[in-house]
Amino acid sequence: MSRPQLELSRQAERLQVFLDGLTQAAGHADRVVPIENYTKGLMLPIERKSVEPMAARLAPGNVRQMHQSLHHIVADAAWSDDALLKQVRRQVLPAMTRKHALAAWIVDDTGFPKKGTHSVGVVRQYSTPRTKDLSAGTPDCGQLGKQDNCRVAVSVSLATEEASIPAAYRLYLPEAWANDKERRKQAGVPQGIIFQTKPDIALTQIRSLVSEDVPRGVVLADAAYGNDNGFREGLVSLELSYAVGIQSSTTLWPPGMVPLPPQPKGKMGRPPRLLRRDEKHQPLTAKELALCLSAADLRKVSWREGTRGMMRSRFAAVRVRVAHRDYWRNEPHPEQWLLIEWPATEKEPTKYWLSNLPAAIALRKLVALAKLRWRIERDYEELKQELGLGHFEGRNWRGFHHHATLSIAAYGFLVLERCLFPPSGNSRPLQAPNIKIHIPRVQSDYTPRGAARTNRTA
Repeated sequence: MSRPQLELSRQAERLQVFLDGLTQAAGHADRVVPIENYTKGLMLPIERKSVEPMAARLAPGNVRQMHQSLHHIVADAAWSDDALLKQVRRQVLPAMTRKHALAAWIVDDTGFPKKGTHSVGVVRQYSTPRTKDLSAGTPDCGQLGKQDNCRVAVSVSLATEEASIPAAYRLYLPEAWANDKERRKQAGVPQGIIFQTKPDIALTQIRSLVSEDVPRGVVLADAAYGNDNGFREGLVSLELSYAVGIQSSTTLWPPGMVPLPPQPKGKMGRPPRLLRRDEKHQPLTAKELALCLSAADLRKVSWREGTRGMMRSRFAAVRVRVAHRDYWRNEPHPEQWLLIEWPATEKEPTKYWLSNLPAAIALRKLVALAKLRWRIERDYEELKQELGLGHFEGRNWRGFHHHATLSIAAYGFLVLERCLFPPSGNSRPLQAPNIKIHIPRVQSDYTPRGAARTNRTA
């Protein structure tokens, strides 16, 4: 056996060991083979990773039976997504953290364009614009940065400096769906699922990870989450550190300033307890505070090697207090970091973060942690481009989540392979390995369901 053949054989053995661990969480033994087939199908070098194209490649001689098996395991079978994702973490995290400690829990959401109104969770909605194309030419609600007909899923990824893996994944169910009994029934939405905002969904996922004693990291999120005071307070209640984006309009008390103390006690009644402001004593927005800085307050910081060289920018970090509704409090919000990015080529700052990391933290480390959120972009890019995360064509709740869970499982194996054989640079995209899976050709007379049939001549 040649060296390349030997490596393919070893890789196939590693894949089978991974799948054996994965299927232990599936419950019934009759789910083992379909889950293995579906996971392998997601790693096939085919353009579309939906049930029918995968069935045609996995079993060209018996497409209908394979199609039924794959469809049942993803759309109907009642196995637990949480249990399977937990098993993925058990297998992947030890390899991820062998050389690099877990650094962050990264919160984000991603959108999937969808026509019609019957697929679970689909409405016209807005999702935050992404910094780069994640879907190889396929429009993404988040990529478009505008309202579009789509559905959105919220996730939490566990990340080191070198790798990351989604640990929780759930569809955001808009109020129009959450309050529509008929549509819920048709899409199989579980009774326990109620309307939650995206930050609330993320907090629920984070609480679950905390309860499972998953190794902790600094929680990272963009302004869609970080601007939510309840989200930040929820993280504090869980004793988690965070570095989250905020909008430039967030109001803050500059260094050394706090709200006015309560009014002096009068002759009658209870003594006032609430903090105050007046016309001359007001907080500033993050942007106003940043514009008060001088050039000497900004420092050049490099944080990682990118595809075009070392990534650098100018940053300032100041100690501030959030002003959010502190006139209903009897003590100021705790002091924390305001991190400001102001590139030398820009007339004003471009990004802002709040962080409750220790006051003694070095600016370089604070920047590196805040910027580690880029890994979620890598997760989604590879899940969509390589593993067909957005290719599920069914309409129901269970199928949407089962397909995503198995996409994440397939991604987990690729992460394991990368940890065994790391590329030369950590910014290099992850690619599906040349796994030794039998990939037969589609039979010449096979036509997918719904496709126009053509007359064939000898």
